[in-house]
Amino acid sequence: MKSAEISVAAQAIDTATAHVRTEQQDEAVLAALGYKQEFKRAFTPLELFGVGFSIIGLLPSIAYVLVYAIPYGGPVAMVWGWAICAFFLICIALAMAELGSAAPTSGGLYYWTYRFSSPRWRLFLCWIVGYSNTIGNIAGVAAVGWGCAVQILAAASIGSNLNFAATTAQYYGTFLAVIAAQLVICSTASKVVARLQHLYIILNGLLILAVIIALPAATPKEFKNTAKFAFGNFTNLMPWTPGFSFVMSFLAPLWTICSFDAAVHISEEASNATVAVPAAILLSTVIAAVLGWAINVVIAFCMGTDLAAVLASPIGQPLATIFFNSFGQKGTLALWSIVVAVQFMMGTSIMTTASRQSFAFARDGALPFSRFLYRVNPTTQTPLYCVWFVAFCACCLSLLAFAGPAAIGAIFSLSVAPQYVAYSIPIVARFAFENDYKPGPFNLGAFGLPVAIAAVAWMCFTILIFFFPASPAPIAASMNYSIVVLGGILFLAILYFYFPVYGGVHWFKGPVSNIQTNEKELKVSGTKEEGSLDEKASSN
Repeated sequence: MKSAEISVAAQAIDTATAHVRTEQQDEAVLAALGYKQEFKRAFTPLELFGVGFSIIGLLPSIAYVLVYAIPYGGPVAMVWGWAICAFFLICIALAMAELGSAAPTSGGLYYWTYRFSSPRWRLFLCWIVGYSNTIGNIAGVAAVGWGCAVQILAAASIGSNLNFAATTAQYYGTFLAVIAAQLVICSTASKVVARLQHLYIILNGLLILAVIIALPAATPKEFKNTAKFAFGNFTNLMPWTPGFSFVMSFLAPLWTICSFDAAVHISEEASNATVAVPAAILLSTVIAAVLGWAINVVIAFCMGTDLAAVLASPIGQPLATIFFNSFGQKGTLALWSIVVAVQFMMGTSIMTTASRQSFAFARDGALPFSRFLYRVNPTTQTPLYCVWFVAFCACCLSLLAFAGPAAIGAIFSLSVAPQYVAYSIPIVARFAFENDYKPGPFNLGAFGLPVAIAAVAWMCFTILIFFFPASPAPIAASMNYSIVVLGGILFLAILYFYFPVYGGVHWFKGPVSNIQTNEKELKVSGTKEEGSLDEKASSN
C-alpha cells in the first residue's frame, strides 16, 4: 500500500474514532440529565443551524408580517423598529443559548424550569411552561402553514392578472394540502430531514441575496425612494397615536425572529449538542436580525411613496405587490415561487421541532395519551405519532379562520405569546431560586444576569403588545382575541393540573429518568435505576 493511501486510511480512522467519541460524550451528557439515547444523532452543527434559520424563514416571514409594519409607521417602523427589536431579540437568544448549552435535551424549557425552580413551585411551573411551549409550537405550525397557503393564493392572484380573490374555504383547503405535504416529509428518518437543511440554507440565502441585489436594480424610477424617505418618513395609517403605532410595528420583527428553542428540541439528535445548540441559536438569530434589517432597508427604498395603495392591492400581500411593481408579472411569479418554497420548508422545520418537544413532554407523561405518543418508530427512529399529533392539532386550531381575520391574528399571536411565557420562566428560575445550575461550554459569566433581565423585561413588555387590537375602538370583527385564546389555554392547563383525582397534581412528577437498569445498555455512570430526576441526583 502506498504512503498516500495509508495516510488517507489513517485520516478516515481518526475521523471515525472522533465521531464515535463525540457520540459517546453526547450520550453521557444526556444520561447525566436523566435520559437514554433514543434517536440517531443525525444532525451536524450546520444542519442544526439550518433548522433554526429555516424556521425564521426570513424573507417569507417578512412578506407575511409587512402588513404590520407599513401601516404603523412606514419606513421608520420598518427600519428603526426592526433595529430596536433586534437588540432585545439577541438578548433572548443569548439567555436561551446559555441554558441550551448547560442542559441540551428535547424537553428544553420545561426541563430547565423543573431543574432550576424551588421544590415548592417546580411541578406547577414545569407544567405551565410545558403546555405553553407545546401550544406555542403547534400554533407555530398552524401559522406558518397558513402563511404558506396565503402566499400560494397570492401567486394565483398575480397569475390571474389580479382577477382571483381567494375565499376562507380556499385558504383552508390549501392549508390542509400544505400540512399534508409537510407531514410526509417530517415522517421520514431524521437523516433525511437533517440533509434537507442544506437545501433550506442555500435557498434562503439565494432568495435574500436576490431581493437585496435584484430589487433595487429592477425597480422603476417612479417607485424608487430617496434616503430621506427610506430612513426618515413616518406614515401612520392607523388611528393609534404615532408613538403607539410605532410600538405596534414591533409585531413584524417579533413574529419574524422567534422559535429560539428550535435547536434545543433537536438536541438529542444533534452531534456535540452542548456546543452546537447555543451556536445554532445565536447564529440563526444574529444573521436573521442583520439580514432582516438590510431587507427592510431595500424594501423601504423600492416600495414607492403611496403606502395605502400597496396595502389595498388585490394581491393581498404587500411584498408581493412591491415585487409586482418592480419585476412585473412573470418576474414576480418566478421570485414568489421561491418565497413559497422557502415558506414550505420553514413549516417542515417547525413541525419537526414541535414533534420533538411533544415527544419529550409525553415521555414525562404530561400530555393526554402520553403512552401512545411516547413511541419511537422502529423504521425511521423518529416520534412518528407525535408528528401526526402536531399536524392534527394545527389543522384543528386553524379552523378558527372561519371565525374571521381576527381569529387568524389570534393564531399568529398564539405562536409567540405563549412561547415568551415559556422562555421567561426558566430564565427567571435560574437566578431567582437556589439550584445546581452548572454552565455549559457557552457561558456569559457576569453578563448572564443583566442579559437575562433585559430579555425577560422585553418579553413581558411585548406580550402586552400582542394583546392590543389593530385600532383603539375595535368592533367585534376586528377585536384582538389573543388574550382570550391564551387565557383560555392557560386556564384549561391549570384546571387539568388541579382537577380532583385525575389532575396532574396527583400524578405528574416532572421530568422522569428513563434510563434502564441494564448497565450494558448505557455504559455511563449514574444510570442505575429509573426514577425522578431528584432521585437520580441524590443517587449520584
